Amino acid sequence: MLVMVSQGIGMEGLLAIIVIPFLGYLAYKVKALDKKGSLIAILLGYAIIILGGYLPFLALLTFLIAGTLATRIKWNEKNALGLNEDVYRSVGNVLGNGLAPLLFLILEVLAEKDWGWAGVFSAIATANADTLASEIGKAFGKNPIMITTFRRAKVGESGAVSLVGEIVALLGALMIGIFAMFSSYNKFEMLLSVTIAGFLGSNIDSLVGATLERRGYLDNNGTNFVATLLGGVIGILMFLIVG
Repeated sequence: MLVMVSQGIGMEGLLAIIVIPFLGYLAYKVKALDKKGSLIAILLGYAIIILGGYLPFLALLTFLIAGTLATRIKWNEKNALGLNEDVYRSVGNVLGNGLAPLLFLILEVLAEKDWGWAGVFSAIATANADTLASEIGKAFGKNPIMITTFRRAKVGESGAVSLVGEIVALLGALMIGIFAMFSSYNKFEMLLSVTIAGFLGSNIDSLVGATLERRGYLDNNGTNFVATLLGGVIGILMFLIVG
């Protein structure tokens, strides 16, 4: 539904107009996003709220906060090993993780079906699961293996997974699944679909990273987009099966 349009702007709309730019500025100040990344995130935030209301926006905001905090866990140790990416996330990172949820939200607006919400939140769950698994896995994961060969891999290597990372991925997907519950009367089915899809999407990210990204066909942002898109598709299929 076109929430902000169909219900009018109102006080909540005016609050969003003020709060979203402030959050974008804050994201830049705490080095979560660079200037262009913050601008695109602001525009994405407006689009998400206009099309879907506050629920998907809060899920994306949770992903941004959780990912930023996870990145800073054992920062110095990861930096010494060359495992940290740029401090500021760029436009590519914002679109790599945020474009698929927007596309699924447009699909939900057109279809007006709960499976559309499953796609939206599963894409966000994939992004959250992957980011938390990657950052916390690099900090605490032991004896990672390559997802394609199950052979020993280096910490932080594209396609490497660890037990800690897999557990965190599941919890990261569950975090977004809780938001998804409130988008449907079929709450348990939505929670189950989004959590499983987010977890599988995170592993798809590792699989794509170990293959297409390692061979130079995609960069990390492209890998994120493919994973979130496929994670959303899996969420839709899961919800259609169990919903």
